[in-house]
Amino acid sequence: MRQKIVFVDWIRVIACFLVMLVHASESFYAADNSGLAGNVSMLANESNRFWVAIYDGGLGRTCVPLFMMVSSFLLVPIGRDVSMGAFYRNRFRRILPPFLFFLLLYIFLPLLWGGMTVEQSMADLKMTLLNFPSMGGHLWFMFPLIGLYLIMPVISPWLERASAADLRTFLCIFALSTVVPWLHVFVATDIWGECFWNRFHMLWYFSGYIGYLVLAFYVRMHMTWSLRKRVTIGATCFVAGSAFTAWAFWWKGVPGRIIDTPLLEWSWEFCTPNILLATFGAFVLFTCIPNNTKEPKLISEIARLSFPMYLMHMFFLAPIAQTIVAGNVANPLIPIYWAIPCIALLSYTCCVISAKLLSIIPGSKLFLGA
Repeated sequence: MRQKIVFVDWIRVIACFLVMLVHASESFYAADNSGLAGNVSMLANESNRFWVAIYDGGLGRTCVPLFMMVSSFLLVPIGRDVSMGAFYRNRFRRILPPFLFFLLLYIFLPLLWGGMTVEQSMADLKMTLLNFPSMGGHLWFMFPLIGLYLIMPVISPWLERASAADLRTFLCIFALSTVVPWLHVFVATDIWGECFWNRFHMLWYFSGYIGYLVLAFYVRMHMTWSLRKRVTIGATCFVAGSAFTAWAFWWKGVPGRIIDTPLLEWSWEFCTPNILLATFGAFVLFTCIPNNTKEPKLISEIARLSFPMYLMHMFFLAPIAQTIVAGNVANPLIPIYWAIPCIALLSYTCCVISAKLLSIIPGSKLFLGA
């Protein structure tokens, strides 16, 4: 069993909160009353434009890549004595039962309070093995996470024998691949061999979350920077990447105008240069927490419960956001600069309490994964 790593728990605790901060922000640029940004968005005023850019873009967008890096940091290399089948059994026993349990909850539970129709529920049920349900959009994350687990035994042997220079070469190509979303928006929908019969561009095999997997491994095995260098470079990368991410939303988010959400969020995809830069900076900053630091019990417990907290959080966040927004995104019950973090914090607190109470139930580990 690997030694407990203190900074990893801190990442889980904070990244889980950042997920809720992102979803709390969506209530203030959705173009309808759903509370979540759909295919189109609209900002009510300049205040919403600024604070959504800060909270959602500047602070929150590193949440998913940080989770990907944590999983990779802990799991690769998987060890030569562990077979592919054994690795899959171990990982999927932990994540698939909770995933399926909450997936079904998001399909059927909203029926109790009229949150969806029976027809929509049945339509979601038919898509159970193919995609996330309409009321559980955040469950999209589980599919790329499963994909990352599937590739880990394949890439692990190469990681073990690759030199630091080899890894840096891979990471440079991965970094280049992160400009593809920008090229799709501003240059052409099809690049580097893409067309309607081929969706796999030239850098496809170096792109996506596998880049964060390799980055996490590189940091673990080859980064020997001093504390001062980690703080300086980490902070610089995080601030630069986050500032660009916030500005990009602010630039496109003209208040009072219906905007296609992909255009509004043009720099917010998790595999773009700015978010890669911010995520790298944040992760390096977290590594500055020494492993001999005494970890508060609360942090350790929340880290343990972070997976079920993520799975359940929309059950709490949606009604909390609806209450605070009070039907008027331009003038919520409290100013938006307080409203967004309050929605996230209240949701987070509800999730901590609920996940803890559920974890006490005998056998609950099966459907909580904690």
